[in-house]
Amino acid sequence: MDSLITAAGRALAAGDPFGALNRVALRDDAPALALRGIAMAQLGDLDRAKVLLKRAGQAFGAREPVAQARCVVAEAEIALVSRDLGWPAKALDAARVTLETHGDRLNAAHARTIEMRRLLLIGRLGEAERLLTGFDAGPLPPALDAARALAVGGIALRRLQAGPAREAFATAAAAAQRAGIPALAAEVDAASRVLEAPAARLIADGGERPVMLDAVAALLASEDCLVVDACRNAVREATVAVPLATRPVLFALARALAEAWPADVSREMLLGRAFRAKEADESHRARLRVEIGRLRAELHGLAAINATSRGFALAPHRATRVVVLAQPLEEPHADVLALLADGEAWSSSALALALGTSQRNMQRALDALARAGKVQSFGKARARRWLTPPVPGFPTSLLLPAPLPDG
Repeated sequence: MDSLITAAGRALAAGDPFGALNRVALRDDAPALALRGIAMAQLGDLDRAKVLLKRAGQAFGAREPVAQARCVVAEAEIALVSRDLGWPAKALDAARVTLETHGDRLNAAHARTIEMRRLLLIGRLGEAERLLTGFDAGPLPPALDAARALAVGGIALRRLQAGPAREAFATAAAAAQRAGIPALAAEVDAASRVLEAPAARLIADGGERPVMLDAVAALLASEDCLVVDACRNAVREATVAVPLATRPVLFALARALAEAWPADVSREMLLGRAFRAKEADESHRARLRVEIGRLRAELHGLAAINATSRGFALAPHRATRVVVLAQPLEEPHADVLALLADGEAWSSSALALALGTSQRNMQRALDALARAGKVQSFGKARARRWLTPPVPGFPTSLLLPAPLPDG
């Protein structure tokens, strides 16, 4: 490798894309194309970066599998940053295996980190943790060490483990400082600030208040508290969880009963909450009896639902307290806003993949938010992207799709 390529690579590693371009901007050989692509990515021109990296990968060809794999890893990182979550993950996995086979542990670790971050975005915590356990235990360069610690912190955050998340973010901050890359330091700072913002709203005893992540974790682990979790649509008591995400009517009834506890809830109010019925007739009342019976069956190990003269009341078997954990911001399509709150530009297909819904439903949601002035778009057709300014005090940790903490 010639001296200009070596110097350009060192400039990129130090976060100096202009220094790299000064050395290779006029060259079209494969190594120069790859370095130019990475430099353009650092400067924010992701479309040009993708073109250059694809050209570089083709120029390297099968005769230089390691260099080609490195180009694939760089393309995958650009796809992650641009929230192209539909980018072929198998290509990244194959590139990682190639790098590991040929002893390039640093770029293999980088590929593993990118895979972990993508899995976190789409809520596959178990797969992300399995990748984490396969990490090479050897020392890493500061920038890569910071990226790995960010992924570790992200997993802990989504598992509602505030202590491990703080430790991971502190490690990431120290590594970012050693790396001396401002963009990386800013990313670490933004991630760690989530821990200082309210993670949910606690509704209990006729009032509500914001609660931090530590308090959320304590409530979910408590054996004395029955929690109706409106962030993940489940009813929990310590290690027992009853998921109701696919039973919206049952969850609406459970939440209404929990918010009123220890008092009862009138049949008319339950009909309004569960069925949005303004004027209830006998068919509505019959359906309410059926759905209450179904909810009793779901909660039989946690609580009873007793009929009263005017409605129904929740009666926990062991818990001495009933609370509701609600999202920090409750409005239509709050989950979409939660993802867009990271300040990145998302495609509708990436949002649909991350939230586990159809692209048609996602487009309807985005159109509704756009009409309300809450999101903006730029570009056309497949290049169209959506974004919104971050909402102060609106963390995404509890709103993103993920299994329950013991899942």
